Amino acid sequence: MQTHIQRSVFWITRTAVMVALLITTQFLTASLGNQYVTGSAVNLLLAVSILTCGPAVGISVAVISPIGAFLVGVGPAFPPLIPFISVGNLTFVITWFVISLLNKSKSDSKNTTHSNSTTHSHSALHKFIYYLSAPVAAVVKFLTLYAGVVLIAVPYILELNEKQSAMFSLMFSYPQLLTALIGGSIAAVVSPTLKKAIAPRNG
Repeated sequence: MQTHIQRSVFWITRTAVMVALLITTQFLTASLGNQYVTGSAVNLLLAVSILTCGPAVGISVAVISPIGAFLVGVGPAFPPLIPFISVGNLTFVITWFVISLLNKSKSDSKNTTHSNSTTHSHSALHKFIYYLSAPVAAVVKFLTLYAGVVLIAVPYILELNEKQSAMFSLMFSYPQLLTALIGGSIAAVVSPTLKKAIAPRNG
């Protein structure tokens, strides 16, 4: 059984690794100049962090990563955008966690109250809800970022000219939905395998 110290070490280590991976990915893909590649990779790692390492790591990575990315020069161009991006990331991972938690609870309840003949149908429903998490989390993150950046930060906080305002409004509109959907969908496929791979290290 893990002690409090062991759990803390696991949390710190995994958070540090995931943040480092996320920032490194942003750094390596930034040269491509393609928001869809970078954004999809970032959302992939965010979803993987919550699905394989748990809520403590996922939430920490979501909040810390924009700050770290900014400090190394691959994050948001303006510091006032950092809180909005952190909140967007946070809603993304929390949506994943809540749906997964409710899905697991519902699945466990059905497995204890139904015969084996219905197990297959419950498993199919469980998988459907699991994969549905990707588009739901993507929509939630998109709406959060759009409201925060496009409707609040761009017109009222950032001092931008007309061209810059249009550029940031575009960056934080539908591309955020697409990249969150792409990254989340890939994470949904690979996370079960990754979780099994690291399970022996959970203690």
